[in-house]
Amino acid sequence: MAVGAEAKMDGYTPRFAELYTQTIRPQLVKEMGYTNPMMIPRVTKIVLNMGVGKASEDKKLLEGAVADMRLIAGQQPVTTKARKSISNFKLREGMAIGCKVTLRGPRMYEFLDRLITVALPRVRDFEGVSTRAFDGRGNYALGIKEQIIFQEIDFDKTDRIRGMDVIICTTAKSDDEARALLAAFGMPFRRSRAVATQGKGA
Repeated sequence: MAVGAEAKMDGYTPRFAELYTQTIRPQLVKEMGYTNPMMIPRVTKIVLNMGVGKASEDKKLLEGAVADMRLIAGQQPVTTKARKSISNFKLREGMAIGCKVTLRGPRMYEFLDRLITVALPRVRDFEGVSTRAFDGRGNYALGIKEQIIFQEIDFDKTDRIRGMDVIICTTAKSDDEARALLAAFGMPFRRSRAVATQGKGA
């Protein structure tokens, strides 16, 4: 599938879209030995999800989450609702419990760029992201504890610190393929202790 057309918006091609087309695809062919262009994995969408446990008690909590998500994603989030009632948590079916956004095309590439090059390096005591958060079907899940790592969030204006989940969906057929794809984008995977120790002794 041609990537260039779907990644453009008003004639603008995001930096990471160009990186994928011009550098990453040829790199993956060399590393993984793909013989068919359709075999080369690509990122298809990124889903951002922010839960607000007490939204039913305070609507402002949900409003704040939606506002933060809108700034981070660059598009309007949709409200997520409880699928079933859970009496222990005072949860009723259909009750608002958070918000989410699904990014595709240019916005997806722009977010991935900001996540890798700007946001993650701002995490306190950052040592890299887990290499074990793949689901075996080409998808990667990343938990973010503080939304303020994104420059779009003004710490002085946000009402509270919120966590969020980032799900990066790809066409990769295995964890290894998905890992190679994200690593090529510069995803800062945590080095194993064995590798880190080896590096120090070298």
